[in-house]
Amino acid sequence: MPPPRVRVVVADDHPLFREGIERAVRERPELELVAAAADGREALDTIRDLEPHVAVLDLRLPGLDGMQILNAVVRDGMPSRVLFLSASSDPELVYRAVQLGAAGYFRKEADRETILDAIGAVARGSTVIDPDLQAGVFEQVRLRGTDDDRPILTAREREVLTLMADGLTGRQIAERLIVALPTVKTYQARLYEKLGVSERAAAVAEAMRRGLLE
Repeated sequence: MPPPRVRVVVADDHPLFREGIERAVRERPELELVAAAADGREALDTIRDLEPHVAVLDLRLPGLDGMQILNAVVRDGMPSRVLFLSASSDPELVYRAVQLGAAGYFRKEADRETILDAIGAVARGSTVIDPDLQAGVFEQVRLRGTDDDRPILTAREREVLTLMADGLTGRQIAERLIVALPTVKTYQARLYEKLGVSERAAAVAEAMRRGLLE
């Protein structure tokens, strides 16, 4: 039996761009377009109702912007992961999006296959950033420096954190460390608490900021 398809919601207020992404998603057999939205409130309601694996959002949407939607998704513990497609390449904005819990950030200029591959990677638990934006994000991390009050992590917590940063899912981490999946989730919960975040992408970004990851 083939694996279940990745359920995708797309939200963008520019019809031509949105329809282009919709068509691209439909062409990938492993992806399933479940809904599209033209404004932020509709997008958030759709994400809440349909619980897609990935929500592909523009940052600038009428009603609610992409960051407000992301905040609601993270705050309410929704299972959907957020991938931003934006015209903005501002490094500070990209950094902030990832810090707040975005699982990915790409420019709208990225080619279609790259965007579709990013959707699949995000659905598998990875955090992905447009290669052309990565240098700016790392510079933002350096500008913010490191905290003197770094949390004390156990050796196992560091292992889990490193594997999270490498993009492994909880199940893959469990297999790598030869432990049960609930055990991995317990380590992740402890990491979130120590780092003051609520989502894995934000945990990785905060750990980088604090100098906990190479």
